[in-house]
Amino acid sequence: MRAVLTWRDKAEQCIYDLAFKPDGTQLILAAGNRLLVYDTSDGTLLQPLKGHKDTVYCVAYAKDGKRFASGSADKSVIIWTSKLEGILKYTHNDSIQCVSYNPVTHQLASCSSNDFGLWSPEQKSVSKHKSSSKITCCSWTNDGQYLALGMFNGIISIRNKNGEEKVKIERPGGSLSPIWSICWNPSSRWERFWMSSENEDAEEVIVNRYFQEIPSTLKSSVYNSQGSEAEEEEPEEEDDSLRDDNLEEHNDILAVADWGQKLSFYQLSGKQIGKDRLLNFDPCCISYFTKGEYILLGGSDKQVSLFTKDGVRLGTVGEQNSWVWTCKVKPDSNYVVVGCQDGTISFYQLIFSTVHGLYKDRYAYRDSMTDVIVQHLITEQKVRIKCKELVKKIAIYKNRLAIQLPEKILIYELYSDDSSDMHYRVKEKIVKKFECNLLVVCADHIILCQEKRLQCLSFSGVKEREWQMESLIRYIKVIGGPPGREGLLVGLKNGQILKIFVDNLFAIVLLKQATAVRCLDMSASRNKLAVVDENDTCLVYDIHTKELLFQEPNANSVAWNTQCEDMLCFSGGGYLNIKASTFPVHQQKLQGFVVGYNGSKIFCLHVFSMSAVEVPQSAPMYQYLDRKMFKEAYHIACLGVTDTDWRELAMEALEGLEFETAKKAFTRVQDLRYLELINSIEERKKRGETNNDLFLADVFSYQGKFHEAAKLYRRSGHENLALDMYTDLRMFEYAKDFLGSGDPKETKMLITKQADWARNIHEPKAAVEMYISAGEHVKAVEISGDHGWVDMLIDIARKLDKAEREPLLMCAQYFRKLDNPGYAAETYLKIGDLKSLVQLHVETQRWDEAFALGEKHPEFKDDIYVPYAQWLAENDHFEEAQKAFHKAGRQGEAVRVLEQLTHNAVVESRFQDAAYYYWMLSMQCLDIAQDPAQKDAMLSKFHHFQHLAELYHGYHAIQRYMELVPLCYRCSTNNPLLNNLGNVCINCRQPFVFSASSYGCHPPAHPHALCPPEVLHLVEFYLEEGITDEEAVSLIDLEAPRHKHENKWQEITNSNSQTLRLDETMDSMGDDDPFTAKLSFEQGGSEFVPVVVNRAVLRSMSRRDVLIKRWPPPLQWQYFRSLLPDASITMCPSCFQMFHSEDYELLVLQHTCCPYCRRRIDDPSV
Repeated sequence: MRAVLTWRDKAEQCIYDLAFKPDGTQLILAAGNRLLVYDTSDGTLLQPLKGHKDTVYCVAYAKDGKRFASGSADKSVIIWTSKLEGILKYTHNDSIQCVSYNPVTHQLASCSSNDFGLWSPEQKSVSKHKSSSKITCCSWTNDGQYLALGMFNGIISIRNKNGEEKVKIERPGGSLSPIWSICWNPSSRWERFWMSSENEDAEEVIVNRYFQEIPSTLKSSVYNSQGSEAEEEEPEEEDDSLRDDNLEEHNDILAVADWGQKLSFYQLSGKQIGKDRLLNFDPCCISYFTKGEYILLGGSDKQVSLFTKDGVRLGTVGEQNSWVWTCKVKPDSNYVVVGCQDGTISFYQLIFSTVHGLYKDRYAYRDSMTDVIVQHLITEQKVRIKCKELVKKIAIYKNRLAIQLPEKILIYELYSDDSSDMHYRVKEKIVKKFECNLLVVCADHIILCQEKRLQCLSFSGVKEREWQMESLIRYIKVIGGPPGREGLLVGLKNGQILKIFVDNLFAIVLLKQATAVRCLDMSASRNKLAVVDENDTCLVYDIHTKELLFQEPNANSVAWNTQCEDMLCFSGGGYLNIKASTFPVHQQKLQGFVVGYNGSKIFCLHVFSMSAVEVPQSAPMYQYLDRKMFKEAYHIACLGVTDTDWRELAMEALEGLEFETAKKAFTRVQDLRYLELINSIEERKKRGETNNDLFLADVFSYQGKFHEAAKLYRRSGHENLALDMYTDLRMFEYAKDFLGSGDPKETKMLITKQADWARNIHEPKAAVEMYISAGEHVKAVEISGDHGWVDMLIDIARKLDKAEREPLLMCAQYFRKLDNPGYAAETYLKIGDLKSLVQLHVETQRWDEAFALGEKHPEFKDDIYVPYAQWLAENDHFEEAQKAFHKAGRQGEAVRVLEQLTHNAVVESRFQDAAYYYWMLSMQCLDIAQDPAQKDAMLSKFHHFQHLAELYHGYHAIQRYMELVPLCYRCSTNNPLLNNLGNVCINCRQPFVFSASSYGCHPPAHPHALCPPEVLHLVEFYLEEGITDEEAVSLIDLEAPRHKHENKWQEITNSNSQTLRLDETMDSMGDDDPFTAKLSFEQGGSEFVPVVVNRAVLRSMSRRDVLIKRWPPPLQWQYFRSLLPDASITMCPSCFQMFHSEDYELLVLQHTCCPYCRRRIDDPSV
């Protein structure tokens, strides 16, 4: 840290206080009874302000920059505007000691010897509060909620905005240690640092959880003490649970300076942080830097000292000739102004130099003047080492870290050899004060640079050797070597560059140049040396020949790539320059200094921050590729290029037939296809193939350069490979162009492949046309048939020669499959396949064509008539089937069909049909009897079948008569035809209800057959006493719902008839029908018991099941219930005769009137 005087002036009176305008442009000083206004840029006195009558002790500017206030021994406070005009004045009872504006509300606190006042622009009066002692200083908290008052009796009183005391801090010194200056830290983010840093030794190392790059200011930091070693923690979000429950405790830290010569720190609660710091002088003023990272203290020691935020003295800002009464920091800057007893005003700029060290990927730098942060540039891990003293120098090498403090040097080492390990511990301490310009650490030594002299010390502090240089040492760097024998690269101001080994007293001069050395580096193989001189020129030398290989302008630092001998980078003029071999420089924008180059990462220092910049090595790689230097380009790519660059390298190497490099590059991008190609080429080379044109043609074909590949195939005598390539790629037109007017066979083959491709990509019509063109008729027919393209099949079949049986047969098969038998027949005729034609006619049941073909070709008789007979039998045309079998000469099948017909007729009681079939069987046997071998057996069967035919013919009439036996539907008794009791049931005496259509209405089936009347399935029932006809009809019409089933009967009533019709088949009435229960009677009784129903039974009946004869008076109505809902019954509304509905409808159609009463159906009178 250096303090540079910017300007100085001297007033006639003591400078007791000063204040900066918030924008930093003006400085207000309290000098005597005047205020002096200075321009901060050059120290020009702008204007003296007069308003006070006595010495001005204090001045303060409002945070918004609109006004400032001054307090004087004349007991008055004057409010001034930013235009330097006094606008308000108020007084106290004693001299004003200090004033301070609230940073948030702009409320003004003015303090005198016995009270303090609070005033704000909106108030009409000043609220004043008594004080127990003289108030010497005051300061508002950052949030403007509290005001701290420092008193002459050593007490600190913390008040709220209303002036009420909330906290009282009594210092041990009491009135012997007056509080002379207090100040709240403007930043609250150091609280956790304070809470974790109490009672730490100077060598304690702790880890910081980083959230961003931290050059000199910590943000959102969390500290925890870990003893004497560093433990690494992963970055994480700040956890609110780590905070104290009382959030006010963490908002502000109060720095207190008293004339007991102590510096102390307090929380808002009044709790002291850490211990008192002894100053050895009387402090008159204390102030923080804008961000709270440093403290300025001035007083009786006639100087301003810079302290860390926790009270560690760092150095002197500026020595003065008298007491320093006030010092302040210009807002948001590194400028400090000092006001003294003798009236001197000094304006300084503080320059904080960068103290740091770098070795490969580890960078160590000073932070907050007393800490060292080690940053791993690859993993971005950081570790903080707290030294609590001013860090003067830092050096880092491999697993060693050296830190120079004012009175000692600390040597740290890593816990392990892990490249990512960040755990440091103290190895050695050299408790001795050293003065040096540069510090270097090796495995077992430290090197001190003192202008022209180098000293080598062991870790115990013993000087082992010393080197005296001819000129000032400008640059020194460890370039590696065995432990205890490391080499140093040293650059001097006179242009000399030397190599020194720490175990050798003699320095080796590498070369001498005319200009001073500013920066230098040696290549990884120690063959080349890069130097940046004072003219910003980068010069590269061959170490062995001392030859200048090349030079580049505009360089401020240089670094060789540690992984590539021929690559270096240098920075300058806002650009990063990368140079490979002797190729032109590649530039890109970059701010800062290049300090390291490892693979694809360039380590750049910008201001206080070190960063690792990932730089793709694309440009140098392409420079090598342009010169076909594939291996060198591969080495560059290994340092870090994009996947696109890797692929370009692979392709270029492949085209250059540099298969080893291409294989590595394709492996990197995981391109298995090209790796297979390279492996196949290598296998062919092992088998003795040496034709590079053929290899390159394969490469071009893989790359999609098909025409170039075809040319190379032709040049190498492998035209077939070119054709295969084009056809595999479906580039048939290119293939045809390549063939020209070549071999027709190859042209046909090409068309066939094209058709195959069209078929595979679901372009069947195009495929068919190409197959026909290529003469592949079978495939054309197959595709057309599969897609049902009959027209295409017809066209193919008619164009084909009859000698091409296979495609024609396929056409015929597809015609049959696609239901086009006519075209199938045409095709079979074309090729003369009559047997298939017969089968076609049989399959399609085109029997006339089959019979015609059979007449012309008797050899197909069996193939026609046997299937015909089977078809007739399957379609129940058994008689025709029997004749067909007979015609086909299949007498056995003919007889079996007749026997089956006869058996079916007997089983089904069709005795007249049975008689007919027996007669046919007898005639069939008579026909077979023509064969002498079967004559006797067949004649015997003939007579037997003739006899059976006569018997069944006679039995037909008898069986029909027997079927007409009357059935009683009440008790289910079959009654004889001749019944002595009359038309009633012999069992239950229930009268029968006959169908009027059966009284001789039909002509008999046989002239001598009887035609008795047919009994209807009706039972007459009677109404219970007390039920009228109208009530009965209404109850029946209710149609109460039935359980377990529903009736589907529909009553149809018109002027001609009343009909019950079944809409849908359904189950018969269930056992739960109440009417069914009424049908029971006493067995064996001789008296008729009528069916009498009550209202419940009537309600259960369906109107569709009941027929009513509505006789006119005096006759009573008659009620009938149908017991077979499946059979519909119709009643004539005129004569009330009942018929089966089908019979009635037939008779009405025949006679246009009722068959009984002959009422015409169009008679509207009824």
